[in-house]
Amino acid sequence: MKTIDLNSDMGESFGPYTMGDDAALLEIVTSANVACGFHAGDPLVMRDTVTKAISEQVDIGAHPGFMDLWGFGRRQIPGQRPEDVEQIIAYQIGALQAVARMHGARVTHFKAHGALGNMAAVDEDLSMAIVNAVKGVAPELIFVIPPYSLTERVAERAGLKVAREIFADRAYDDSGYLLSRKLPGAVIHDPDIAAQRVVDMVESNTITTVSGKKLPVLIDSICVHGDSAESVAMAARVKAELQSNGWQLEPLSRRQAFA
Repeated sequence: MKTIDLNSDMGESFGPYTMGDDAALLEIVTSANVACGFHAGDPLVMRDTVTKAISEQVDIGAHPGFMDLWGFGRRQIPGQRPEDVEQIIAYQIGALQAVARMHGARVTHFKAHGALGNMAAVDEDLSMAIVNAVKGVAPELIFVIPPYSLTERVAERAGLKVAREIFADRAYDDSGYLLSRKLPGAVIHDPDIAAQRVVDMVESNTITTVSGKKLPVLIDSICVHGDSAESVAMAARVKAELQSNGWQLEPLSRRQAFA
């Protein structure tokens, strides 16, 4: 049987400000990447996201980013010492673990957010900082990483359990990295186009780049970002298209092996 995880970044509201429709997404996805308070989220948002995830039997993952509420964690913050980044990541993982434990659940996976993940993909020192934080706090976590990144290789060398993800709503450049959001076509808004792209990628085990190039990939999970107006419709469409092509959705923690 063909199985795949469908994840979404969520818990990104803050105080009175609402970002996305987490409740609706949690009825569709199998894994939730929960903001840990630095780029978005707060203790009450984390609680609400975790408890809803528990009720929907959705995996709970830590989704830490730079300390950048104003920029939603999407601004590059160069010059931070790797040892400081380690502590920033450890702090956020621990915060979500505490919330999950308080409600009888556990954190099953980890995924770096936004600029932190993008910078680490091409920076070995930053990749090592993230990997060291995960190993130091919760080495049992499944590390969700885009393929073709330095972080993937560093995490594998460190002996972490690695799951590779592709993005339903983002375009790729010819190196296998996400196309910069500053460039036209970087973000895909049409649920039908996104769903067909996903099926094409998982069926062929390739990423199709903006130039039409096909790059071989190992795929364990598919991400739909939770902060856009079309997130719920896109996640539902991706799920339906996968199921109609014989795929069963399953959280990463229940899988026996990864790609």
